[in-house]
Amino acid sequence: MKLSNVTLFSTNLRDLKNAKKEWSQRLFNVPRAAGFRALAAAPSTVPDQNVVGVGIGEQIVDDKPTGAIALKFLVRFKYPVHELSRRVLLPKSVNGLLVDVEEVGFFRRFVTARPKKTVQAATVMPDPKAKLRPAQPGCSIGYRDPNNEVIMAGTFGALVKDNKGVYILSNNHVLADENRLPVGAGIYQPGLLDGGSPETDQIAALSRFIELKATGNQVDCAIAKAANKNLVSADVLRIGEPAGTTQAAIDMSVHKFGRTTAYTVGRVTSIDTDVAVGYETGNFTFLEQIIIVGQNGIPFSGGGDSGSLILERQTNNAIGLLFGGSNTHTIANHIEAVLEALKVNLA
Repeated sequence: MKLSNVTLFSTNLRDLKNAKKEWSQRLFNVPRAAGFRALAAAPSTVPDQNVVGVGIGEQIVDDKPTGAIALKFLVRFKYPVHELSRRVLLPKSVNGLLVDVEEVGFFRRFVTARPKKTVQAATVMPDPKAKLRPAQPGCSIGYRDPNNEVIMAGTFGALVKDNKGVYILSNNHVLADENRLPVGAGIYQPGLLDGGSPETDQIAALSRFIELKATGNQVDCAIAKAANKNLVSADVLRIGEPAGTTQAAIDMSVHKFGRTTAYTVGRVTSIDTDVAVGYETGNFTFLEQIIIVGQNGIPFSGGGDSGSLILERQTNNAIGLLFGGSNTHTIANHIEAVLEALKVNLA
């Protein structure tokens, strides 16, 4: 595993990975409130409810990096020690390994939706929410709710291909509504939340998705086959065409363009974190995910940025597919795991 672009002092990596696996299983293999609404309304000091991530990353002390790799517990709320009883305290060390506790808030999927009755006129400004032809990664896309109850929008992540054609890559929850849509369902640009029309703005049809499960997920991804290759482009808005793919590394500088927060810059803080994420249909656990924080106190992503491609700034190589996070932290799948699961390559 590639840890960092800089020299970091690490204890035995195998011991760290074993400790992460042990604590992830201990904390996440228990029942939790179902769905992000229930989770958001249920704060708790109990570790198996308050901890939303267990990973490996750089220890931070008094907001300063230490250069040491630690077992990291990501918590919704970091309570003062004097408010906690001994039974709910997290360990100060694990088998001699450094431990770091970091407040991240509540992890949730990053799609944007609202009741259909609140639809407003689409903006006419040339931004990622506008109608773009060809559609470019970074712009608004989405499906149509078969029940006609909500409208939504997420982000076109990348253009990918196999020997049968070219496809829009995004998340399962952006293109397949958390496993609920059938193959062949229409995908629109812009998403209907941003003024897209089912009559005129379909650019693709759902082709494949990796099923979301309660536990053990590696990816949240899906592809939709373009109706016409001339309707789509490989050039990410403002960033340009990806140069290829590479492995994420701790302290790597990255950027993305998304439907909601547009162009942002961030830093990778972990490449091997297990997380519990709230979805509309339940609470799902993901293994070995990338964690990113924005630079200069600016969030790296927000609701509606789900599906954005994340790239290394120095090389413009893709490293991850954004799918969720909190107000301060972003979660992404490793891009190579996404492409392998869907059996496609960058176009």
